Amino acid sequence: MAPLRFSANLSWLFPELPGLPARVRAAGSSGFEAVEVAWPYAETPEALARAAREAGLRLVLINTPPGDQEKGEMGLGAVPGRQAAFREGLEQAVRYAKALGCPRIHLMAGRVPQGADRIAVKAEMEAVFLENLRHAAGVLAQEDLVGLLEPINTRITDPQYFLDTPQQAAAILQKVGRPNLQLQMDIFHWQIMDGNLTGNIREFLPIVGHVQVAQVPGRGEPSSPGELNFPYLFQLLEDEGYKGFVGSSARVAVKMGELLNPPH
Repeated sequence: MAPLRFSANLSWLFPELPGLPARVRAAGSSGFEAVEVAWPYAETPEALARAAREAGLRLVLINTPPGDQEKGEMGLGAVPGRQAAFREGLEQAVRYAKALGCPRIHLMAGRVPQGADRIAVKAEMEAVFLENLRHAAGVLAQEDLVGLLEPINTRITDPQYFLDTPQQAAAILQKVGRPNLQLQMDIFHWQIMDGNLTGNIREFLPIVGHVQVAQVPGRGEPSSPGELNFPYLFQLLEDEGYKGFVGSSARVAVKMGELLNPPH
């Protein structure tokens, strides 16, 4: 049974530092062996690759670009009429992933359009998502990359997000039927939407390609007070044979290990 491996989620960690290269170096100094970042596109891939190399870190996850955030976009994968922009963003993400040696890309689904009824547009948005995912799977397969689908909770974090439960994401993955598309499990979102974490982890872990963690409800470090028992959840992931990385908002990697093996 292999111990869990943790990556520093630089979208949340070290915000006081200017620029991603500085955050990468800070993660290396804090004991991490890997990092992940939602959107690396403000930096050149060469600068990020150099920082990771100097810090002795791997970059294990990036997201596709969010689209036009001034217009409220947060991903484009399922958004009708934005297929061309999704594919352009995918090409950019693939370029960065190749330059950074990053094996996984989160293919962001995006939000239900403003003013639209979620139920009324669900079928159309799913059809767009399936079309884009089939295209993405082919592009990623050529580069030996994995695409991930992440449900984001619509109760607190993003009420308009299209993909919001592991059940919905798993059903879409089954319809696409491509082995290089997998599920991204953020325990924070799963707890808020459905709870039943033991059952859901056991059910969906075979198709999970990456895990992220944060405490509920405040989205703080796993060691902070909250609803979730992370020593239990980390042990469950180990017992179930999870071998990927766990993206963490904790500032020091050793703190994550202490949750599994607390001092006596």
